[in-house]
Order: sequence, then C-alpha cells, then structure tokens
Amino acid sequence: MPAQLLSGHQSLSEPWRTVARVLTEVFQPPIVVTALLLISPAIEPGFPGTMGFGLLGALFVCILPLAYVLVLIKLGRVTDHHVSDRRQRPALLLLALISVLAGLVVLQVIRGPVSVSLMIIALIGGIAVLAVVSAFWKMSGHASAIAAAAVIVVLMFGPAWLPLLVIVPAVGWSRVVLRAHTLAQVVAGSLFGGTVIAGLWWLLREWML
Repeated sequence: MPAQLLSGHQSLSEPWRTVARVLTEVFQPPIVVTALLLISPAIEPGFPGTMGFGLLGALFVCILPLAYVLVLIKLGRVTDHHVSDRRQRPALLLLALISVLAGLVVLQVIRGPVSVSLMIIALIGGIAVLAVVSAFWKMSGHASAIAAAAVIVVLMFGPAWLPLLVIVPAVGWSRVVLRAHTLAQVVAGSLFGGTVIAGLWWLLREWML
C-alpha cells in the first residue's frame, strides 16, 4: 500500500513538473530579454518599423552569449544552458557584459533609437549586479528577467497590462519546483528585477527621452 501511494503521488506530481519545465524554458532570460528589446522602441516614434534595432540589440545581449554557452556545453565546460552550477556563472556573466557593451557601441555608431540603448544600459546594470552576487549566492536570473520585463511592460503600456505580473510568481514557482533555486533566491531575483532593473530603466527613460 505505501508503495502504491508513493507511486500515485509521483504520477500526480509529474504533470506539475512538466508545467514547471515548460515555464522555465519558455520564460528563460534570453527569450524574455529578446522580447523586451524587440518592443523597447515602442516609446519612440517609428515603432514597429524600428524593431530591427531591438533585434540587433538582442543579438549582442542574448543570442551571442547564449551561443557561447551552448558551445561550452558541447565542450563539457558548462553543465546546462541555465548554468545551474553557481561557480560557472561569474565568468559567463562577465562575457555577457562584454557582449552587451559591444552591442551598445554598435547601436551608437549606427544611431539606433535611444530607447533601445537605454534598455541595454538598464540590463547592463542588472547583469553586473548578478555577476557579483553569483560569486557568493545563486540569485534567480529567471525571476530577475521576468519580473523586470513584466514591470517594464506595465510602465510602457499602462495598467491594462497589470495581469502580466502573474507570470512572475508562476516562473518563480517553476524554479523552486525544479529545485534550481530556493524560495529566497527566487524572491530576491524577482525583487531585484522588478525594482532595480525596471527602476533603472524608468530613470533612464525620464533622463534620456
């Protein structure tokens, strides 16, 4: 009987673990930040024709760093594309920061929309802090990215988008269920993304536009 109960518990929990895995993959930081950069020019005239500049920013902020991580996975130097091993994070975040800075320079040279650059600058601040914290503690990058994105979208498009905030605890829940983070690491990541990164974006918007 105990074995049957255990088996039943496992069968009931597995669908929820599948939901958690889907949430983790769909809302992983490179995808979330790419979407955020694509819509970043919406606060300036010319959107959606200016989305190409957001895509260029995403190339340096998300696509190139992710490609590098995938290469390291192939070489056996990184455990997985979520970089679950905290010790592997600082060096990768530093390389991501270099790529982001390069993207910022390119956008300045080609005179891209200021809105894309200020989004990248806000993200640089977030990546820099995460790089430092990751050397000591594994704050959730998933939670930081989705919280920052959700709050920024609400600030960009208004209160009608407030329901989007429910995605934040959903993604946080998925990271805890998959044992990728503790509850404290998820809460800290959410607060950091939703206040520090989104707040920095707001301040830069008020100053630069």
